[in-house]
Amino acid sequence: MAPLAGALSDADVIEAAASVAKAFDAELACVHAPADLSELAPWVGDGFVGGGAPIAALEGLRQAAADGEKIARAALKAQAYANSSFIALEAPIWAGLGLESRLSDLVVFDAKAAGRGSSALGGAFRQVLADEQRPVLIASAPVKVDGVTVVAWDGGKEATRAVRTALPLLQKAKEVVVLTAPEATSRKLDPARIAQFLEARGAAARLVTVSGSQEPARLLLSAAHEAGADLMVAGAFGHPRLQEFIFGGVTRDLLSATDAPALFLSH
Repeated sequence: MAPLAGALSDADVIEAAASVAKAFDAELACVHAPADLSELAPWVGDGFVGGGAPIAALEGLRQAAADGEKIARAALKAQAYANSSFIALEAPIWAGLGLESRLSDLVVFDAKAAGRGSSALGGAFRQVLADEQRPVLIASAPVKVDGVTVVAWDGGKEATRAVRTALPLLQKAKEVVVLTAPEATSRKLDPARIAQFLEARGAAARLVTVSGSQEPARLLLSAAHEAGADLMVAGAFGHPRLQEFIFGGVTRDLLSATDAPALFLSH
């Protein structure tokens, strides 16, 4: 599934999603998620604002949604992936987006936009990943599914769940590299256990221990680049989300990095 904003960047996320769908002969579901007018209408109906300006603003948003849908449909048509579908959400948008994400195996967002919270789909990204707890892929270009995939594993629930959820991708990878940073976690790690888990499921991995004085995200990214990673699998929001929002956290650092490979995240 690829949520679309009705912008030129939709072409990038459709291309990324199609590259994964092709590897599995899967359906590519493109979902246009415009601004939810039902959330704005009460401000007009309750008399909070008056005059013709609010009505004109709502009409402008309706027209923008219609124009955005045309852009999104054209981007999908240009991709020319046969096994595809297009869904234009209507109010309530967020409820519809949640339902579609629950019916999808993977939700793909553009790294330059939603993944870093710099577009209208920033809220959709957080909703799908944290609230709906669906696996997401952050990518702005075709994903090399049969390339090198690194796994950031700290022994925690989120990281281990990410590995389980990403198994179909790990099984198709040319090489799987498990990165552990014992100095960056208080958990007692046994990397051999996750390696055994993967090998038993047809995704044999080599283990790399990461150490150094850098922040955990930078250590992981440096190791990923050294391994020639095309994709990184990681758990998201391993600490309370409010704490991560205030203090940062590895998840936010990975998302804000401009040199990160495609990211598969699960919470």
